Amino acid sequence: MVYTKKSPALFIIGLIMLAIWFLASNGMMEGYIEHLAAGKKYKYLGELTTLALYFGGISALVGAWQWFVTPKKGDWDYYSSTIAGAMFILLIAMLVRWFVAPEVAWVSIQMGKVGDTGKYIHKLLGLNYIVLGIVAGIIVVNWFKVPDWAENGVRLSRLGLKTGVILLGTLYSAAELANLGGLSIIMIGFFVLGSVGMVLWMGSLMKIPNSMAGVLSAGMGVCGVSATVAAAPVVQAKSVEIAYTIGTILLWGVGSMFVFPVVGQLLDMSYVQFGAWAGTGILNSAQVAGAALAYQPDGIETLKVAEIFNITRVLVLPIIVLWLAMWYVKREEHADKVNVGHIMIQKFPVFVLGFILLFALSTTGVFAPAKHYKGKYFGNTVDTGFKEKNLLKEEQIVSLQAEIDKIQRADRKDAVLRLIENRKIMSDTDDAVIRGVINAKILSKDLNHVLKKAHKAVRHQAKMIKAFRKWITWLFAFGLVGLGMQITFSSMKQAGGAPAMIGGVVGLTKAILSLIVVIWLVSETV
Repeated sequence: MVYTKKSPALFIIGLIMLAIWFLASNGMMEGYIEHLAAGKKYKYLGELTTLALYFGGISALVGAWQWFVTPKKGDWDYYSSTIAGAMFILLIAMLVRWFVAPEVAWVSIQMGKVGDTGKYIHKLLGLNYIVLGIVAGIIVVNWFKVPDWAENGVRLSRLGLKTGVILLGTLYSAAELANLGGLSIIMIGFFVLGSVGMVLWMGSLMKIPNSMAGVLSAGMGVCGVSATVAAAPVVQAKSVEIAYTIGTILLWGVGSMFVFPVVGQLLDMSYVQFGAWAGTGILNSAQVAGAALAYQPDGIETLKVAEIFNITRVLVLPIIVLWLAMWYVKREEHADKVNVGHIMIQKFPVFVLGFILLFALSTTGVFAPAKHYKGKYFGNTVDTGFKEKNLLKEEQIVSLQAEIDKIQRADRKDAVLRLIENRKIMSDTDDAVIRGVINAKILSKDLNHVLKKAHKAVRHQAKMIKAFRKWITWLFAFGLVGLGMQITFSSMKQAGGAPAMIGGVVGLTKAILSLIVVIWLVSETV
């Protein structure tokens, strides 16, 4: 059988990409780009003038060959048959990331911020290029149908997700554990394991497929979409089951962002208490941040605590995936006993081992200084990336001294005084406190700008991990657009409403119990 379809489709895709590159690199899209930027810097211009050229050129050349040359049966034929579909997915991901998502953000900004959240609706609903890419894939498969020449490439999209999960390991460092505190580790461990176990138990009671229960347990128990993507191959989850899990996570997270701050205010929770609760009870990282900032818009104490709990969940992910691997094999093979060693060698997915390996390497400081988070680290010396030109100028020091009495909190005033004395931020702790001063907008606009520059001068991004993050971005965009193309409305109807019901019960239970534990055990420190 010959797999490669004789079609001009790939060649046309290449021409579209090259047209985008040509228009962007020659300034012919400048007006539209300014519109999409909405008064800010358009952050995708570099991609428009590079990625569109590289992939457009490859698509045009290979597409011309596929169009005019008769393919022959063989290994090359099978691999070449995936190129057209892969580039079809990539083109959609490009259009969504570069144009559709910014357009949605522009419309959202014109509508204004939602209530007291201080956030625009596209932020609250998580309408970023990832979610919109899934929606685009669903629209393609349900309204237009995936073309025959693209089918093999669409199936390839799962490889993008697996590779993205592997590279996620580079973003974290075990040094973060030192900042977590024993209570946060115990709480997250208890509620993650409890939530996973509860989903599996309810799934068994309601007789949903093991694959559905497995992927839903990871998503609801650990860290949302990333955990869903990581666990899906382990339990052989179908595309529609992944879609149900992601939908449940997003719906629960959006509701939580509105409800959590209200409950926190009614109970007069401290910043630390609310941060611990949000970091435990809300799944999606962006929604955790949204709830924390809605609760404390004039500082970052709540956000810092919420981030600590969120990081802990990510670090638990490999353990949960291992548990699900053993659980799934036992359930599917109906065995009384499971040989753990056999599962580790024969069943445990290589890509998760890749995640663990890169996480271990990241911890040693191969990609960035060992104590980093997502490649960002503190450094106020020349050998850690600080530049002497970023020291405070004399006039800036005088201005800060003139307004220092506006700062009432002792820790904030002390951090700014140390900044004045040394002309740079002196510690990671001071940096966090000064970020709180910036968010609180206590000082004049000009001095707030000075503090922001001082913060940026000591906060660095490792170049290697910055590159990894770009690859992760595109791998997830590619994989999730392809995932969307495997989700049909008919398959969603067959799945029923059980996943949403289980997710709602488990999410509510975790939110209530974690609230009780936080109020009981957490005070002003973790």
